[in-house]
Amino acid sequence: MATTTRTTSGRTDMTDQATRLTRMLARFTDHISKHLPWDVEQRLTELAAAETDQRARMIYDTMRRNQELAAELDRPSCQDTGLVQIMARVGDGFPLRDRLPQIFRQAVGTATRTAPLRHNTVETFDEVNTGTNTGTDSPWVYWAPLPGSADLEVDIYLAGGGCSLPGQGRTLMPGEGYEGVVDFVLDVMVSYGVNACPPLLVGVGIGSSIDAASYLSKRALMRPVRSHNPNERAARLEDELETAINALHLGPQGMGGENSVMGVHIENSARHPSVLSVAVNTGCWSHRRGTVRVHPDLSYELLTHEGVEL
Repeated sequence: MATTTRTTSGRTDMTDQATRLTRMLARFTDHISKHLPWDVEQRLTELAAAETDQRARMIYDTMRRNQELAAELDRPSCQDTGLVQIMARVGDGFPLRDRLPQIFRQAVGTATRTAPLRHNTVETFDEVNTGTNTGTDSPWVYWAPLPGSADLEVDIYLAGGGCSLPGQGRTLMPGEGYEGVVDFVLDVMVSYGVNACPPLLVGVGIGSSIDAASYLSKRALMRPVRSHNPNERAARLEDELETAINALHLGPQGMGGENSVMGVHIENSARHPSVLSVAVNTGCWSHRRGTVRVHPDLSYELLTHEGVEL
Protein backbone atom coordinates (compact mmCIF):
# COMPACT_ATOMS: atom_id res chain seq x y z
CA MET A 1 0.00 0.00 0.00
CA ALA A 2 2.84 2.38 0.89
CA THR A 3 4.51 1.73 -2.48
CA THR A 4 1.25 2.39 -4.31
CA THR A 5 0.74 5.64 -2.41
CA ARG A 6 4.21 6.93 -3.32
CA THR A 7 3.72 6.05 -6.99
CA THR A 8 0.34 7.74 -7.15
CA SER A 9 1.69 10.83 -5.40
CA GLY A 10 4.58 11.02 -7.85
CA ARG A 11 2.27 10.75 -10.83
CA THR A 12 -0.01 13.40 -9.38
CA ASP A 13 2.95 15.72 -8.83
CA MET A 14 4.13 15.18 -12.42
CA THR A 15 0.64 15.87 -13.71
CA ASP A 16 0.51 19.10 -11.72
CA GLN A 17 3.90 20.11 -13.12
CA ALA A 18 2.76 19.32 -16.66
CA THR A 19 -0.34 21.45 -16.16
CA ARG A 20 1.77 24.30 -14.84
CA LEU A 21 4.23 24.14 -17.74
CA THR A 22 1.36 23.98 -20.24
CA ARG A 23 -0.14 27.10 -18.71
CA MET A 24 3.23 28.91 -18.83
CA LEU A 25 3.85 28.13 -22.49
CA ALA A 26 0.27 29.01 -23.43
CA ARG A 27 0.62 32.39 -21.74
CA PHE A 28 3.94 32.98 -23.49
CA THR A 29 2.48 32.09 -26.89
CA ASP A 30 -0.42 34.45 -26.20
CA HIS A 31 2.04 37.20 -25.22
CA ILE A 32 4.24 36.69 -28.28
CA SER A 33 1.25 37.23 -30.56
CA LYS A 34 0.84 40.75 -29.14
CA HIS A 35 4.31 41.92 -28.09
CA LEU A 36 7.45 41.92 -30.24
CA PRO A 37 10.75 40.79 -28.71
CA TRP A 38 12.88 43.63 -27.38
CA ASP A 39 15.59 43.29 -30.05
CA VAL A 40 13.04 43.58 -32.88
CA GLU A 41 11.45 46.65 -31.28
CA GLN A 42 14.88 48.23 -30.87
CA ARG A 43 15.87 47.52 -34.48
CA LEU A 44 12.61 48.96 -35.86
CA THR A 45 13.18 52.11 -33.80
CA GLU A 46 16.69 52.42 -35.25
CA LEU A 47 15.47 51.96 -38.82
CA ALA A 48 12.70 54.50 -38.34
CA ALA A 49 15.15 57.06 -36.99
CA ALA A 50 17.48 56.56 -39.96
CA GLU A 51 14.71 56.82 -42.56
CA THR A 52 14.60 59.92 -44.77
CA ASP A 53 11.66 59.05 -47.04
CA GLN A 54 8.51 60.71 -45.72
CA ARG A 55 6.16 57.92 -46.74
CA ALA A 56 8.43 55.31 -45.18
CA ARG A 57 8.57 57.30 -41.93
CA MET A 58 4.76 57.38 -41.89
CA ILE A 59 4.67 53.60 -42.28
CA TYR A 60 7.10 53.14 -39.39
CA ASP A 61 4.87 55.38 -37.27
CA THR A 62 1.89 53.18 -38.21
CA MET A 63 3.84 50.06 -37.21
CA ARG A 64 4.65 51.61 -33.84
CA ARG A 65 1.01 52.59 -33.31
CA ASN A 66 -0.07 49.08 -34.29
CA GLN A 67 2.05 47.62 -31.50
CA GLU A 68 0.77 50.14 -28.99
CA LEU A 69 -2.82 49.21 -29.80
CA ALA A 70 -2.07 45.48 -29.66
CA ALA A 71 -0.82 45.93 -26.10
CA GLU A 72 -3.58 48.35 -25.12
CA LEU A 73 -6.42 46.23 -26.52
CA ASP A 74 -4.78 42.90 -25.63
CA ARG A 75 -5.18 41.62 -29.19
CA PRO A 76 -2.74 39.98 -31.64
CA SER A 77 -0.67 42.52 -33.57
CA CYS A 78 -1.37 40.95 -36.98
CA GLN A 79 -4.51 39.37 -38.43
CA ASP A 80 -2.39 36.40 -39.55
CA THR A 81 -1.27 34.88 -36.26
CA GLY A 82 0.66 32.31 -38.25
CA LEU A 83 1.27 28.65 -37.72
CA VAL A 84 2.97 27.97 -34.40
CA GLN A 85 6.39 26.35 -34.78
CA ILE A 86 8.61 25.33 -31.90
CA MET A 87 12.34 24.71 -31.51
CA ALA A 88 12.90 22.71 -28.34
CA ARG A 89 16.31 22.00 -26.81
CA VAL A 90 15.89 19.49 -24.02
CA GLY A 91 18.34 18.44 -21.31
CA ASP A 92 18.49 14.82 -20.18
CA GLY A 93 17.51 15.83 -16.67
CA PHE A 94 14.41 17.85 -17.51
CA PRO A 95 11.65 16.09 -15.56
CA LEU A 96 8.85 16.50 -18.13
CA ARG A 97 10.76 15.63 -21.27
CA ASP A 98 8.57 12.63 -22.12
CA ARG A 99 5.42 14.74 -21.84
CA LEU A 100 6.59 17.66 -23.96
CA PRO A 101 4.78 16.73 -27.23
CA GLN A 102 1.44 16.71 -25.42
CA ILE A 103 2.31 19.84 -23.43
CA PHE A 104 3.18 21.78 -26.58
CA ARG A 105 -0.08 20.77 -28.28
CA GLN A 106 -2.18 21.69 -25.28
CA ALA A 107 -0.36 25.01 -24.85
CA VAL A 108 -1.02 25.99 -28.47
CA GLY A 109 -4.66 24.96 -28.19
CA THR A 110 -5.07 27.04 -25.03
CA ALA A 111 -3.37 30.10 -26.56
CA THR A 112 -5.66 29.79 -29.58
CA ARG A 113 -8.62 30.40 -27.29
CA THR A 114 -7.10 33.03 -25.00
CA ALA A 115 -5.24 35.30 -27.43
CA PRO A 116 -7.26 34.53 -29.54
CA LEU A 117 -5.20 33.16 -32.44
CA ARG A 118 -6.73 32.85 -35.89
CA HIS A 119 -7.53 29.24 -36.79
CA ASN A 120 -4.72 28.50 -39.23
CA THR A 121 -4.24 24.72 -39.10
CA VAL A 122 -5.86 22.84 -41.96
CA GLU A 123 -5.48 19.08 -42.31
CA THR A 124 -3.78 18.35 -45.63
CA PHE A 125 -5.91 16.37 -48.10
CA ASP A 126 -8.93 16.47 -45.79
CA GLU A 127 -9.07 20.28 -46.09
CA VAL A 128 -10.61 20.57 -42.64
CA ASN A 129 -9.67 23.41 -40.30
CA THR A 130 -9.11 21.91 -36.85
CA GLY A 131 -10.08 25.14 -35.08
CA THR A 132 -7.34 24.62 -32.48
CA ASN A 133 -4.11 25.39 -34.37
CA THR A 134 -3.13 21.79 -33.67
CA GLY A 135 -3.31 18.83 -35.98
CA THR A 136 -1.10 16.24 -37.65
CA ASP A 137 2.44 17.18 -36.60
CA SER A 138 1.16 20.63 -35.67
CA PRO A 139 2.61 22.48 -33.91
CA TRP A 140 5.71 21.45 -35.83
CA VAL A 141 8.56 20.84 -33.37
CA TYR A 142 12.28 20.86 -34.12
CA TRP A 143 14.02 18.81 -31.43
CA ALA A 144 17.62 19.09 -30.26
CA PRO A 145 19.48 17.82 -27.20
CA LEU A 146 20.85 20.15 -24.55
CA PRO A 147 23.95 18.23 -23.40
CA GLY A 148 24.86 18.30 -19.74
CA SER A 149 21.74 20.19 -18.75
CA ALA A 150 18.47 19.62 -16.91
CA ASP A 151 16.84 22.65 -18.54
CA LEU A 152 14.38 23.11 -21.37
CA GLU A 153 14.89 25.92 -23.88
CA VAL A 154 11.99 26.73 -26.18
CA ASP A 155 11.76 29.05 -29.17
CA ILE A 156 8.11 29.72 -30.01
CA TYR A 157 7.56 31.22 -33.44
CA LEU A 158 4.36 32.44 -35.04
CA ALA A 159 5.31 31.70 -38.65
CA GLY A 160 3.20 33.84 -40.96
CA GLY A 161 1.68 32.70 -44.22
CA GLY A 162 3.17 35.67 -46.06
CA CYS A 163 6.73 35.60 -44.73
CA SER A 164 8.55 32.57 -43.33
CA LEU A 165 6.22 29.75 -44.37
CA PRO A 166 6.81 30.32 -48.12
CA GLY A 167 10.57 29.72 -47.73
CA GLN A 168 12.60 28.79 -50.79
CA GLY A 169 15.61 26.58 -51.39
CA ARG A 170 17.93 25.33 -54.08
CA THR A 171 20.81 22.88 -54.38
CA LEU A 172 23.70 24.45 -56.26
CA MET A 173 26.49 22.75 -58.12
CA PRO A 174 29.85 23.37 -56.43
CA GLY A 175 31.07 25.40 -59.40
CA GLU A 176 28.43 28.04 -58.62
CA GLY A 177 30.16 28.64 -55.31
CA TYR A 178 29.18 31.25 -52.77
CA GLU A 179 28.48 33.67 -55.61
CA GLY A 180 25.61 31.34 -56.46
CA VAL A 181 24.38 31.64 -52.87
CA VAL A 182 24.34 35.44 -53.16
CA ASP A 183 22.55 35.30 -56.52
CA PHE A 184 19.88 32.97 -55.11
CA VAL A 185 19.26 35.10 -52.02
CA LEU A 186 18.94 38.28 -54.10
CA ASP A 187 16.63 36.53 -56.58
CA VAL A 188 14.33 35.59 -53.70
CA MET A 189 14.39 39.14 -52.35
CA VAL A 190 13.59 40.66 -55.76
CA SER A 191 10.82 38.19 -56.57
CA TYR A 192 9.25 37.76 -53.15
CA GLY A 193 10.66 40.23 -50.63
CA VAL A 194 7.94 42.83 -51.17
CA ASN A 195 5.22 40.29 -50.29
CA ALA A 196 6.79 39.38 -46.94
CA CYS A 197 6.14 42.75 -45.22
CA PRO A 198 9.56 44.43 -44.98
CA PRO A 199 11.75 45.36 -43.27
CA LEU A 200 12.63 41.69 -43.15
CA LEU A 201 14.79 39.50 -41.02
CA VAL A 202 16.44 37.23 -43.58
CA GLY A 203 17.50 33.75 -42.51
CA VAL A 204 19.91 31.95 -44.85
CA GLY A 205 20.79 28.28 -44.37
CA ILE A 206 23.79 26.73 -46.15
CA GLY A 207 24.57 23.03 -45.99
CA SER A 208 24.72 19.80 -47.92
CA SER A 209 21.12 18.71 -48.40
CA ILE A 210 18.12 20.92 -49.02
CA ASP A 211 16.38 19.76 -45.83
CA ALA A 212 19.41 20.73 -43.74
CA ALA A 213 19.63 24.14 -45.41
CA SER A 214 15.91 24.72 -44.86
CA TYR A 215 16.16 23.92 -41.15
CA LEU A 216 19.24 26.12 -40.76
CA SER A 217 17.50 29.06 -42.43
CA LYS A 218 14.62 28.77 -39.95
CA ARG A 219 17.04 28.45 -37.03
CA ALA A 220 18.74 31.63 -38.22
CA LEU A 221 15.50 33.54 -37.60
CA MET A 222 15.64 32.62 -33.91
CA ARG A 223 18.91 34.49 -33.34
CA PRO A 224 18.94 38.00 -31.85
CA VAL A 225 18.57 40.60 -34.59
CA ARG A 226 21.89 41.51 -36.23
CA SER A 227 23.87 38.94 -34.30
CA HIS A 228 26.66 37.38 -36.35
CA ASN A 229 27.74 33.93 -37.40
CA PRO A 230 30.87 32.94 -35.42
CA ASN A 231 32.69 32.15 -38.68
CA GLU A 232 34.44 35.30 -39.86
CA ARG A 233 33.75 34.66 -43.56
CA ALA A 234 30.09 33.90 -42.92
CA ALA A 235 29.75 37.02 -40.77
CA ARG A 236 31.24 39.12 -43.55
CA LEU A 237 28.78 37.61 -46.03
CA GLU A 238 25.90 38.49 -43.67
CA ASP A 239 26.95 42.15 -43.77
CA GLU A 240 27.48 42.11 -47.53
CA LEU A 241 24.05 40.59 -48.14
CA GLU A 242 22.44 43.15 -45.84
CA THR A 243 24.04 45.96 -47.82
CA ALA A 244 22.99 44.41 -51.13
CA ILE A 245 19.37 43.84 -50.09
CA ASN A 246 19.09 47.33 -48.63
CA ALA A 247 20.25 48.65 -51.99
CA LEU A 248 17.02 47.30 -53.48
CA HIS A 249 15.19 50.03 -51.48
CA LEU A 250 12.15 47.88 -50.80
CA GLY A 251 11.51 49.95 -47.70
CA PRO A 252 8.87 49.30 -45.05
CA GLN A 253 5.93 47.33 -46.44
CA GLY A 254 7.64 47.34 -49.85
CA MET A 255 6.68 50.99 -50.45
CA GLY A 256 10.24 52.28 -50.84
CA GLY A 257 12.77 53.58 -48.34
CA GLU A 258 16.34 53.51 -47.13
CA ASN A 259 16.40 49.99 -45.65
CA SER A 260 14.81 46.71 -46.66
CA VAL A 261 15.96 44.40 -43.85
CA MET A 262 16.40 44.31 -40.09
CA GLY A 263 19.37 42.04 -40.65
CA VAL A 264 20.68 38.95 -42.43
CA HIS A 265 21.55 35.82 -40.45
CA ILE A 266 23.44 32.86 -41.89
CA GLU A 267 23.51 29.42 -40.27
CA ASN A 268 25.63 26.70 -41.84
CA SER A 269 26.72 23.10 -41.51
CA ALA A 270 29.54 21.12 -43.09
CA ARG A 271 28.68 19.79 -46.53
CA HIS A 272 29.50 17.15 -49.12
CA PRO A 273 32.12 18.52 -51.55
CA SER A 274 29.91 17.99 -54.60
CA VAL A 275 26.82 19.92 -53.45
CA LEU A 276 26.03 23.27 -51.91
CA SER A 277 22.43 23.74 -50.78
CA VAL A 278 20.96 27.10 -49.79
CA ALA A 279 17.58 28.04 -48.37
CA VAL A 280 15.99 31.36 -47.45
CA ASN A 281 13.32 32.08 -44.85
CA THR A 282 12.14 35.56 -43.97
CA GLY A 283 10.65 37.05 -40.86
CA CYS A 284 8.35 40.03 -41.45
CA TRP A 285 8.66 43.29 -39.54
CA SER A 286 6.21 41.84 -36.99
CA HIS A 287 8.68 39.08 -36.15
CA ARG A 288 6.77 37.24 -33.43
CA ARG A 289 9.19 34.86 -31.80
CA GLY A 290 10.10 34.30 -28.19
CA THR A 291 12.58 32.23 -26.20
CA VAL A 292 12.20 30.91 -22.68
CA ARG A 293 14.55 28.79 -20.58
CA VAL A 294 12.75 26.58 -18.06
CA HIS A 295 14.58 25.00 -15.13
CA PRO A 296 13.67 21.63 -13.54
CA ASP A 297 11.70 23.36 -10.76
CA LEU A 298 9.79 25.25 -13.51
CA SER A 299 11.33 28.58 -12.65
CA TYR A 300 12.16 30.33 -15.90
CA GLU A 301 14.12 33.02 -17.71
CA LEU A 302 12.64 35.02 -20.58
CA LEU A 303 15.39 35.72 -23.11
CA THR A 304 13.41 37.86 -25.56
CA HIS A 305 10.72 39.71 -23.60
CA GLU A 306 10.53 41.75 -20.43
CA GLY A 307 7.82 42.62 -17.95
CA VAL A 308 5.62 39.54 -18.32
CA GLU A 309 4.77 36.93 -15.70
CA LEU A 310 4.07 33.39 -16.86
